[in-house]
Order: sequence, then C-alpha cells, then structure tokens
Amino acid sequence: MRVLLIEDDRMLARLVERTLSEAGYAVDHTASAEDGRQRASATDYDVVLLDLGLPDRNGLEVVRALRREGRTMPIVILTGRDDEDDIVRGLDAGADDYLLKPVTNEILKARGASARG
Repeated sequence: MRVLLIEDDRMLARLVERTLSEAGYAVDHTASAEDGRQRASATDYDVVLLDLGLPDRNGLEVVRALRREGRTMPIVILTGRDDEDDIVRGLDAGADDYLLKPVTNEILKARGASARG
C-alpha cells in the first residue's frame, strides 16, 4: 500500500513514516501543500494523509483541488484542529476521515488498513 504524507512537522512526519513503514506501507513524504497536490495528482496513492496547517497553503485547498481533478483515493486529515466546525469543513471538502493529533500508532495503522477497502 502506497501512502502520501503531507506534513510539515518533521518530527511527526518521521514518526508516522516509521510507524507505517514498519507496518508494511510504502510512504512518500512532503512538507508542501503544492508538492503534495502535484504528487497526488500524478501518482496513484492508496491513501493521502494530510495536515491542514501547511506553510504554503491550507490543506483543505489540497483536498478540494484533488476532488475537482476527480481523484478518488481516500484522504485522511491529520491535524491538531479539534473544533467541530473544522472537522465538518474537512469532511465537507471531500476528506474521508479526520484524525486528531496526537494519534496513536495503532489508530494510524487501523485507519490505513481501512483505506485498503
């Protein structure tokens, strides 16, 4: 299973990459919303894990852009924004799931497994 992680927090990105790699996932990482959008548009990822607070733009813009392009891979928002309105906006934008940081390794792996179908 191939995962695209779009996360600007280097420490968290390393932890997520290690957790998923140890569980057998191939993980590509970028810290940029634009680079992530381009990669997700050009590659058939099984799932995209996406932070909302990225340095070059809001992650919701990435979700919307990918859905407008017809990309159907599962998109899971991984963020510290726990306000109900943020969660609703994320799901309404086209995300398939919304996970709050910090997320445990077991939940992360389980969400990845559920994305397989």
